Amino acid sequence: MGAVYFYHLTRDPIEVTLAILAEKSLGAGWRVEVRGRSDAQLKSLDAALWQREGFLPHGLAGSPHDKDQPILLTTQAGGNDATCIMCVDGADLTPEEIAAADRCCILFDGQNAAALEHARGQWKRLTDAGASAQYWSEDSGKWQMKAQHPKPEE
Repeated sequence: MGAVYFYHLTRDPIEVTLAILAEKSLGAGWRVEVRGRSDAQLKSLDAALWQREGFLPHGLAGSPHDKDQPILLTTQAGGNDATCIMCVDGADLTPEEIAAADRCCILFDGQNAAALEHARGQWKRLTDAGASAQYWSEDSGKWQMKAQHPKPEE
């Protein structure tokens, strides 16, 4: 059973954090689905990932080669047999998807009150459904886990 990791972005922009997490995911042998809610944002992320230093193999959904993409940027679930799902821009994730994946991530803009509120709602809905979850924040200048569900026994 997988877990969902919530990433509260307060310092680095989403394209920086997404690239780091996607690279680590590929290193773990996972195929990645980056799930967004708008084609415009996914196109922007696609451009940023191509412009960064170093090669990160990925593509936008809609080509005949979606299933071959190690990292697929999409507004729909599925497409490349991903074992890691990264949700951006408030994209939804189900408890069943979390259970079936090796890892799920929800990245949200900590400077955006609506995004923060949406992420809090996702945390509650997913943990109430029994999903294991961790909350990570970069407030201190480095990523630190601030909460987890279920809480470890002392």
